[in-house]
Amino acid sequence: QVQLVESGGGLVQAGGSLRLSCAASGSIFSIIGMGWYRQAPGKQRELVADISSGGSTTYKDPVKGRFTMSRDYAKNTVYLQMNSLKPEDTAVYYCNARVVSAVDRPSYIYWGQGIQVTVSS
Repeated sequence: QVQLVESGGGLVQAGGSLRLSCAASGSIFSIIGMGWYRQAPGKQRELVADISSGGSTTYKDPVKGRFTMSRDYAKNTVYLQMNSLKPEDTAVYYCNARVVSAVDRPSYIYWGQGIQVTVSS
């Protein structure tokens, strides 16, 4: 089994910054990719940013230039630095990872429990 634990959320004023962390642990042979998603009340969960095994990142338009995703391979941890936060960034943020647990085994996607980010105006 693989566990993903997010941390770093909270309440911040518009224009402020937060840094989310997501640490993966458990039966990990390799991590193919990791991503950050968010779900606002009454809305569907949406991809915010993701990072490949090679370190390439992609961002959705609403967060480009404000959010930066990075990865610490040694710690199996990803980060999401969120700057210039806006009230519309308010959501529960989820981390996911596509993980291979052993050689010649298929990959599976795992999710964290989610963490609240609230941006006040």
